[in-house]
Amino acid sequence: MNVLNFINDFFSDSANWHGTAGIPHRLLEHVEYSLLALLISAAIGLPIGLFAGHAGRGGYALAAFSTAARALPSFGLLVLMTVWLGEIGTTPAMIPLVALAVAPILVTSYEAIRSVDPAPVDAARGMGMSSAAVLFQVEIPAALPLILSGLRSAAIQVVSTATIAAYIGLGGLGRYIIDGLAQHTYGKVVGGATLVAGLAIVTIGVFYLAERLAVSPGVRRSR
Repeated sequence: MNVLNFINDFFSDSANWHGTAGIPHRLLEHVEYSLLALLISAAIGLPIGLFAGHAGRGGYALAAFSTAARALPSFGLLVLMTVWLGEIGTTPAMIPLVALAVAPILVTSYEAIRSVDPAPVDAARGMGMSSAAVLFQVEIPAALPLILSGLRSAAIQVVSTATIAAYIGLGGLGRYIIDGLAQHTYGKVVGGATLVAGLAIVTIGVFYLAERLAVSPGVRRSR
C-alpha cells in the first residue's frame, strides 16, 4: 500500500471527520497550541529584539541565546519539563515550543531594525522626534517585512513541532501520529503528517497575505 492510498483511506473515512477525535477538532486543537506558543514567543522576543536593535546593543548575546535555544531538543525538553513540573498539561508543552519559536523572532527583529537605512532615522532625530517615536514611526515600518519573516519562520517551526504535545496526552494533529504508531495504523500516521504539512503551507500563505496588507507598497518595492 503506497502513501497515496494511505492518504485516500484516511481522508475518505467518515469516522475521521466527526467527534472529538475528528479532523476538525484535532485541527482546531493544533492551531490553538501553535497560536498560543507563537503569541507567547512574540511577546518575549519582539520587544527585546526591537529595542536591542534600536539601541544597537546586545547583538552577540541575542545570537548566542538564539543558537543555544535552537540547539535544545524539543522532545527532550518536553519530557524534562513534564517530569520537572510533575504535571501533564499545556504548560510543559508550551515551554519547548516557545524556546523553539523565540529564537528566530529575537534575532530577526534585531537584524531587521539594524538593517534600516540610517538616513531617514537620522532625519527623524534631527526633526526632534523622541527615541520611541523613531522606533515606532520610522524603524519598525521600514523593517516590517523582515520582522514578519521572523514571525513566519517561528510559526512554521511551531506548527511542525506542536505534534509533540500528543506524546504527553494532549490533542492536536500529533494525536494521529502517536496513536497511529501505537496501533500500527499507518494510515493515521500518514494522514496526520499530511495535515501538519498542509497546515504549515497554509501558515506561509497567511503570513504572505499579512505582509501584503501590513507593509506599505513603497517598502515592498525597496525590498
